[in-house]
Order: sequence, then C-alpha cells, then structure tokens
Amino acid sequence: MTKITLGISSCLLGNEVRHDGSHKRNVYVVKTLTDYFNFRPFCPEMAIGLGVPRPTIRLSQSAEGVRLVGTKNSELDLTDDMNSWSAGAIPGMHDLTGFILKSNSPSCGMERVRLYDDSGMPKRDGVGLFAASLMQAMPWLPVEEEGRLNDPMLRENFIERIFVYYRWQRMIEKGLSVSALMEFHQRHKFILLAHEEVEYRKLGPLIASVTKQNLHDIADEYLQRLMTMLKARSSRKRHTNVLMHVMGYLKNKIGGDDKQEMIEVMDNYRLGKVPLIVPVTLMKHHLRKYPDEYIDKQYYMMPYPEELMLRNMI
Repeated sequence: MTKITLGISSCLLGNEVRHDGSHKRNVYVVKTLTDYFNFRPFCPEMAIGLGVPRPTIRLSQSAEGVRLVGTKNSELDLTDDMNSWSAGAIPGMHDLTGFILKSNSPSCGMERVRLYDDSGMPKRDGVGLFAASLMQAMPWLPVEEEGRLNDPMLRENFIERIFVYYRWQRMIEKGLSVSALMEFHQRHKFILLAHEEVEYRKLGPLIASVTKQNLHDIADEYLQRLMTMLKARSSRKRHTNVLMHVMGYLKNKIGGDDKQEMIEVMDNYRLGKVPLIVPVTLMKHHLRKYPDEYIDKQYYMMPYPEELMLRNMI
C-alpha cells in the first residue's frame, strides 16, 4: 500500500530541535509506524525563528487571553509570531491524513498543557498555540499526542480514524458523487456502530437527503459528524453488538456447534477474557467458508493492516 502522510512534531522523530538541543524520539513512531506512514516533521518554535538552544517558553493567562511568553522573561511574547506562522502554515497541511503532537508543549500540546496564571501558578488546562490553531482549522483531522499512544484503546482509535479519513481523501480524489458518498457510508456502517449507534442512526437521514445539488454541503457536514463520532471510544459491549450483527449473516450457514462456539467466544470478549482479535478471527474463519458480499465490503472486518496488531491489545 502507499504510505499515508502524517504531520508530526519534529522532536518525536529524533530531531534535536528542543530548547536544550535534545529530542524526544518516540520508539513506537520510528520503529513501528514508519512502516506504514510517511512523516512530515514540524517544529513551530524553530519555524518562528527560535534557535537551539533557546530560552524556555510557557503559556500564560492574561487579560488579553492566552499568551506564549518566556519562562524567565515574560516580556518575551511570541504569541503573535506563533499565531501568524500557524495561520500561514496550516493551509499547506490539508493533504495530511493525521498529526502526532508532542505532549505538554506550549506550542504542540493538544491538552493538559501547563497554563500559568498571574500569580505564577500553573493549571493543567492549556492547549499549545499551534495545536489549538490546527484543531480549530481542521477539526476533522485525526490528531493525537505521542504519550496517549501508549494507551491501547487510544492508539487503536487514532489509527482507525486515520484510515477512515484516508479512504475519504481517496474518494474525494477520484471524484465525489452521490453514489460514492452513499457507498462510503454503507461500507463503514459497522465501524460507526462500534462507536456511536445513536449518532450513526442520525446520519441515515442526512445521507438519504443527498442530491447532486446539495452534495458538497452534505459531504462537508457528513465528514465533520463522522470524524467527531469516531473520537468516541468503542466499548466491548458495542463491538459485541457489531459482531452479533455480522453473525446474523451466517446464522443460516453454520451449524449449531459453530454458533455456540461463536457466542461463547464473543461472550468471553465482552467479559474481558480475550482481546477483540479472537472473535474477529473466528468470524473471518467462517466467512471464508461462507462468504457474504455485504460483509466482504465492510471495513470493520479489516479497518487497517492486521500487521499493526492493534486488536490484539483491546
């Protein structure tokens, strides 16, 4: 497959661009994800002219809002420089399929960045200036911090969102049409059900209302709602519900013993005794013997390369 292009904070690739000349090379990124993704590195602090080494900076709450200032010299105010660079750089990032940000960074942190008040006391409720601009300008873009990728659920969620958005980009490249949008929605049905069934049901009327005249407006709204839905973590209960739906396409094909085994394996998964890969693998075994055209088209059965082994951990 063609490697997917993601943006990334430059230090996570091992580039020595941090304020003290060090890096924050992330082993999972450089040892595993580089087999599947091309990374385009960015260091916003270097991009606005700060060198290496450089004075440390932090987020500070003021009457004018959140400012990016020097830690030791508060008169060093880089807010306008950072916002100006972000505004100019982000339009060139629209070809990206996702972004991995450096946690706790006053420029790149996506959440819980230290935000200092007038007394010099920090609270963990800040967002890095570049990260905030990126997520506001491209709210549909899969974005995650490297630290959160240590959580198997968040890691699987992020990678799944990347591949869903990648398929969306390829659909747009080929030429958006009413039939293409409907097919995209249909083929992602079970993935969406594993995240938010109520929201999935609400998307039905939206897709049903699409015409050649309103196609692009509907597609824009659909993408926003789709990517927001996918941020919701899947649960064992929801995955089990999806697997039961899939099993429904096999109920008249497999024997009683196979049905009972399938139910037992799904129940063991629901109770946390085995990872998701176990019932999915058994389901695929039966589908190879008794293929179903509708299920074959569902991305849920293989939402991303199996070699990533993400379902082995959830």
